Amino acid sequence: MLAVALGVQGQPKREFRGAWIQCVNGQFKGIGTEVMQRTLLYQLDELKKDGCNAIIFQVRPECDALYESGLEPWSYYLTGEQGSRPYPYWDPLQWMIDQCHRRGMELHAWINPYRAKTKSPHGNARNHVVVQHPEWTFEYDGLTLLNPALKQCRDYICDVVRDIVTRYDVDGLHIDDYFYPYPVAGVEIPDRAFFRANNYGLGDIRDWRRMNVNLFIEQLYHTVHEAKPWVKVGISPFGIYRNQRSDPNGSRTNGLQNYDELYADVLLWDREGWMDYCVPQLYWEIGHKAADYEELIRWWSANLTNTDLYIGEDVERTVKHRDPRDGSRHQLGAKMLLHQQLPRVKGTVLWYAKAAVDNVGNYGSALRNVYWRRPALQPTMSRIDRKAPKKPRKVKSFSVEGQRVLFWTAPRGKGWKDEAVLYGVYRFDRGERVNIEDASHLVALTPETFYELPRGERVPCVYVVTALDRLQNESKGVKVKVKE
Repeated sequence: MLAVALGVQGQPKREFRGAWIQCVNGQFKGIGTEVMQRTLLYQLDELKKDGCNAIIFQVRPECDALYESGLEPWSYYLTGEQGSRPYPYWDPLQWMIDQCHRRGMELHAWINPYRAKTKSPHGNARNHVVVQHPEWTFEYDGLTLLNPALKQCRDYICDVVRDIVTRYDVDGLHIDDYFYPYPVAGVEIPDRAFFRANNYGLGDIRDWRRMNVNLFIEQLYHTVHEAKPWVKVGISPFGIYRNQRSDPNGSRTNGLQNYDELYADVLLWDREGWMDYCVPQLYWEIGHKAADYEELIRWWSANLTNTDLYIGEDVERTVKHRDPRDGSRHQLGAKMLLHQQLPRVKGTVLWYAKAAVDNVGNYGSALRNVYWRRPALQPTMSRIDRKAPKKPRKVKSFSVEGQRVLFWTAPRGKGWKDEAVLYGVYRFDRGERVNIEDASHLVALTPETFYELPRGERVPCVYVVTALDRLQNESKGVKVKVKE
């Protein structure tokens, strides 16, 4: 069964292949519109060649925006001055949506919900939430954070999310691992007065903090799906849920815990259906003493039952460490084998995009030449929509100035559940059995209603074109024979 599912080339037909593009590291700060666009274009082109089909783009690093917002100021990490419009003017989020969709890639808007200011020394714009509502925030080890205990903060973040999802054609809304702050020895979270004022009848402040985060996650999920039902909600938590010393059902690890230190009850969110995909950050190597990668990927695969599971991979750490079974190579191959062996694992997200683009340790080359050599459809989200669109119409093959081109017409469809937004193109040799479930025959995913056949194409052959809706439910295929 595994061989059939992976196809002849060992690739699944459906797989989330994402990459995080972050701004909080300052890589775009003050470089200007032209240079930033040129940098992003290069990254997108290289990631597309590597086989990526989704970009997770950081658009709200500290309650400021890499998009035109009426609620929050322009980001410090874009212009170098919070509240300053980019010049020449552009909207990075809208631009990235256009560029990704043009390449047949999804764009997921990545926000940091609670962080209001990092340790970077800079001023805040007059319309920033820290200035407008300092009573909503607290400081912790040099950070300024929105207080998860306050309903006003939950409502404010969800207003921002609703604004993004309503005005922009994003495919997903993504948050990462920053809930309550990562603990610093000897530093207390200054929230005990809030606990005493409204503890929900809970006697333990740790349970109360988890409740605050749970209330936000539930509200966030419903906010997104009420605005646009097809937009996927993704969460990328720290890689350890609980250690066995804290919970017999935890992983055989010894590190910081989501549940106990960050107050993030990820398994509850899974059971309640408050996220559509989860990307635990498994940034360690196979054989790590405190947090073994193999132990953790197997644990998440066994314990995340309702949500699509993608794995957050650290590119640099993967190529830094040797394969424990073959010291002549790094760990990418061993990790990919684990992905293939665990059917609950439906994708990968690369930390971070630039490391793959720079081809550190030949990681990018291995993706484009081996592991992600063929395109892949997104995993289906049947809990949101399972109905496929109608098949393409009038599929024809023409020669245009010596270039053979497939043309077709979009199927008729009304509403987001029925409209085609992408097309799959499959190729088969003459006499070969036509089977579009075999991933090795998928040659292109395109938003266009045409496909240029490679020059020097062997003919005769058969092409099949399918239609895909917003959640990549796939229509029946339409065959066309190409003779000369």
